[in-house]
Amino acid sequence: MSDAAVSPAANEDVAALAAPFVKCLVRLIRSQESYCLWEGRSDATLLADFIVTRKKRHVFPGMGYSDPDVLWRLDMFYTAVGLAIAERFRPVTSPIVEMKPVRPSGACFSGAGSWSFCPDLHQFGFETFRQLAEAGTKLVDDATAATEACPDVARA
Repeated sequence: MSDAAVSPAANEDVAALAAPFVKCLVRLIRSQESYCLWEGRSDATLLADFIVTRKKRHVFPGMGYSDPDVLWRLDMFYTAVGLAIAERFRPVTSPIVEMKPVRPSGACFSGAGSWSFCPDLHQFGFETFRQLAEAGTKLVDDATAATEACPDVARA
């Protein structure tokens, strides 16, 4: 394969990995590791599990127990959103998402007072590093805009 065919995708990945949200996510992931096993690994290697291509999505089973690794990635993603908001605006933020494995179910249940089970949770991820960066940045931008629109409510 020629360098011209690989170069745009590689440049896109480098730019995405340099995005402030992605840097925040990487710092968060590195802070979770206490045995120095990830010390020499690149940011792209640490974020590789967040990349779930269409080919990978077809390999996952349709229903079943939620994988603890997927729940960890989901938690890291939304915690990084909260940290990125705090870096920008300085309010104390924290995600209000608590996920835990549940037994398999044949349907999605949701309603007043009931917990909702999403059957495609195991497919959480992004096609590219660029999509990861864009999704996180959009959440941070939207939350920051809402906070700036009503600063008194945010500080309450």
